[in-house]
Amino acid sequence: MHNRKQYEVLKWASLFLEEHQREARVAQLLLQHHLGKGSAQFYADMQETVPEALIERYAKDIEEHAHTGVPIQHLIGKESFYGRDFNVNPNVLIPRMETEELVQHVLHSVSADAPLNIVDVGTGSGIIAITLALELPNATVYATDLSHEALAVAQHNATQLGAEVTFSQGNFLQPLQDANVVVDVLVSNPPYIARSEATTLSDTVKNFDPELALYAEEEGLAAYREIVKQAKSVLKPEGMMAVEIGHSQAYAVTALIKQEFPSYQVRTIKDINGKDRIISTAL
Repeated sequence: MHNRKQYEVLKWASLFLEEHQREARVAQLLLQHHLGKGSAQFYADMQETVPEALIERYAKDIEEHAHTGVPIQHLIGKESFYGRDFNVNPNVLIPRMETEELVQHVLHSVSADAPLNIVDVGTGSGIIAITLALELPNATVYATDLSHEALAVAQHNATQLGAEVTFSQGNFLQPLQDANVVVDVLVSNPPYIARSEATTLSDTVKNFDPELALYAEEEGLAAYREIVKQAKSVLKPEGMMAVEIGHSQAYAVTALIKQEFPSYQVRTIKDINGKDRIISTAL
């Protein structure tokens, strides 16, 4: 394509994606990124001419997404979460809207002024830990991950956003156990997809999100079992645990928690789509 008006470029890309069974909206988001324009400016400039060199770079991204399913977040290098932009890459799980609901639940459940100790287990890009640190300025926030590569992304995001988080590499809560740290709040979005469910995932997920962040043994329950066991030496008495789950795992995860913490009140919270999504204990 030679120099074309913005609306023509957008129309071509939208139709191309639809023909390849991809979401047409990706065309707009990617074009905004390449042009460096916010929504208002983007719509105001529909009659503006787009330089040929930029069209070529844009078309390459559109075609790659259409043919491979590579996430737009990997092409752009970032994703928005709770009103902030986080850097993402193939080493971390792309933030999901359901996880915003997990963060919102924690924020609604604790006192904003309390000097709480909080741990985010399996932090990935750091979205949960960093958001809680910024929203709860009196809290001390820890975050762990088994992946050095993920922790590098998380640390970069914390620095970019000005969040104070103590990051540690290790298996779930092991770093806090080793350091004799105890917390008031444990929050986690661990890997919870059973290997047997891999065929049901879209190519955008199964081919590009890191396996370490997606899959768990024991039909997706292995991470919960380990976290709950470790929590006995890390979570303060009457502390709060809030974890994201797969929509069919509420009964099993509740049972795991009750087994180790029989006195806890455990409840299931549905997401915006009406699916079981959060298991939470009373603080």
